[in-house]
Amino acid sequence: MVDYNLRILTQKGHIRRSPDVSRGIGLAGNKEGFPRNMIPLLGFVAAGEPLTLPSSEGLTKEDAYDQVELPTAMLSGIRLRGTTDLYALRVRGHSMIDALVDDGDLVVIQPTTSVNDGEMAVAWLREENEATLKRIYNEGSVIRLQPANVQMAPLFVSPENLEIQGRVVAVLRTIV
Repeated sequence: MVDYNLRILTQKGHIRRSPDVSRGIGLAGNKEGFPRNMIPLLGFVAAGEPLTLPSSEGLTKEDAYDQVELPTAMLSGIRLRGTTDLYALRVRGHSMIDALVDDGDLVVIQPTTSVNDGEMAVAWLREENEATLKRIYNEGSVIRLQPANVQMAPLFVSPENLEIQGRVVAVLRTIV
């Protein structure tokens, strides 16, 4: 059974085997041995008090100040609706800590202008020229931007003052 699985992994190009060496198994290709995708890291998003940012209108991959590698296998597990044109933002703040998103984490964003109630999204507050990362709830005449931290109060904004920039599809954390 083990030999069968190793043969399959070898045929798919994920590992390489050295038949003349005891336990001669290694990862093929890049460091992890799996195909990878590069997505642009475009900046920061506040998870706390909204953060004043330059307008994101017209922001393109060429504006990225860094790149983030994502394994193809990770992307295949993400339920993408519509565009697959993803980008990453670094989180500043602790308002989403109970959703396991903390200061310094990277969030992978799928651009969209609308989200379902309860989805975590990047919300642009037009009048304040600020962006924040929150769960979004449409409550009729107002939109509630709900932090995932019991020590922080929700923000209530008018629909005219809110622009959804994208929804969070993955969180990446570096453990040092």
